[in-house]
Amino acid sequence: MLGFAANSLLCRSAPASRLAGPAAFTAVRLASGAGALWLLVRLVLRSRPAGGSWGSAAALFAYAAAFSLAYVRIQAGVGALLLFAAVQISMIAWALVAGERPARLQWLGIALALGGLAALTLPGARSPDPLGAALMLLAGGAWGAYSVRGRAASAPLATTADNFVRTLPLAAAFLLLAGRPEITGTGAVLASASGAVASGLGYALWYAAVPALGVTRAAAVQLSAPVLAAGGGALLLGEPVTLRLVFAGIAIVAGIALATLRPRAA
Repeated sequence: MLGFAANSLLCRSAPASRLAGPAAFTAVRLASGAGALWLLVRLVLRSRPAGGSWGSAAALFAYAAAFSLAYVRIQAGVGALLLFAAVQISMIAWALVAGERPARLQWLGIALALGGLAALTLPGARSPDPLGAALMLLAGGAWGAYSVRGRAASAPLATTADNFVRTLPLAAAFLLLAGRPEITGTGAVLASASGAVASGLGYALWYAAVPALGVTRAAAVQLSAPVLAAGGGALLLGEPVTLRLVFAGIAIVAGIALATLRPRAA
């Protein structure tokens, strides 16, 4: 979760400060993640990256690209809150489709979380940029899909490495469409840290944890990331912590916590 929160801070500080454009940041982030994971697989497993899929790679790329584009427009704390709200909703939706039937308390939690999300994104003073919010919700949905697909990974490190390698053609196309790459030396360092450490190693650990946690518990664990990102944004980036953000965050976190509770056996 520290890695997830760190990504929010790194991605917010680089594109928002014009140290790197969204496309360049995404490309360097994914390339450095792929390189670090490829090397790790070769040294630790003495094999090649394997077990990934183009579907998972597409979800990973969609998350990373929308994530970078969104953070040009919104703050780290708000972005993390929107991201992980969308993650929880998408993962809970998958659980419903898979046949899980929430209890009344869980339905109440889903409604509360959606209400908090609506309060955060409704037009008004200090509400996040609409396009930025939409992009972050898209990123959250893509990450939720990537997390669910990771349940079947039998070799998390090799699978994550393979998925990162598969994103490289997509990242290159994104970079070409964006035109002239915009990145400074500092921006490249931040993007590399996001890719190699916070993303590459963090996601490999996440792929290892998801099968043991299950979908609902995995969704609940991620609730700590927005809190960490908001605190980091306030301490490191000087971002304001507004009452709107606090109350919307409480509603979303409380609602999703209720939604992920397992009903007691009768």
